[in-house]
Amino acid sequence: MARALGATDVCLPSAGNAGSAAAAYAARGGLRAHVFVPKDVARVFIMETESYGAEVVTVDGLITDAGKLCAERAREHGWYECATLKEPYRVEGKKTMGYELAEQMDWKLPDAILYPTGGGTGLIGMWKAFDELEAMGFVGPERPRMYAVQAEGCAPIVKAFAEGAEEAPLWPDARTVAHGIRVPKALADFLILRALRQSRGAGVSVSDREMVDGVKDAAAAEGVFMAPEGGACVAALRKLKASGNVTPDDRIVVFNTGTGFKYVENIAPLW
Repeated sequence: MARALGATDVCLPSAGNAGSAAAAYAARGGLRAHVFVPKDVARVFIMETESYGAEVVTVDGLITDAGKLCAERAREHGWYECATLKEPYRVEGKKTMGYELAEQMDWKLPDAILYPTGGGTGLIGMWKAFDELEAMGFVGPERPRMYAVQAEGCAPIVKAFAEGAEEAPLWPDARTVAHGIRVPKALADFLILRALRQSRGAGVSVSDREMVDGVKDAAAAEGVFMAPEGGACVAALRKLKASGNVTPDDRIVVFNTGTGFKYVENIAPLW
């Protein structure tokens, strides 16, 4: 869409994967990409993103700090800013996960979905997709229980949900090895919280130790070397099962959002 709208440059803040993906698509589409990342991001992300020809700017701070600098540069240079929920098309892309779930599950939505939640675009996109699928007659009014999974060291959505708040205040001193969910303040926190409550889901937080154990569990059981964000969902599933929120009879979708190979330096101390 950036290309269709006549953009020559795209930019976004990223914890790693989104920046690499944007750079790859920009390279293919003949666009220049500018990616702003926290300075402690794993080196492999910077190498991959630069290999696609993108400019990578490291920022002293978290992804929220990278986002502020990205927005400033976008205004200064007239770049197309495709940061989370700064334009509509990223949500439109993410919602296809909801379409694919429905199609692959024979047009019966799962009972529960566990999604690693930083900015929350994927969760918001899927929730939008389910309404559209019902409007088109592909599914009925039933909805999956949506569970936003976060790290104990950065769990603003979990805290806001538990407190009954409509928005999630900035989380201080955000820390976790899962940099993809190290988002101390989500722009669309109110939309995430609305989806959790409307679906009768919840927010679930896990420790870094638990998410790395989840990576190991998934690898041993399924042959999938997950990113720690995916491991967080595996750990959250165990907690939800223990609390009775999900049962062995439920059809449950657990999302993994990356490969563990890119996070080796992050998770090695906990391995």
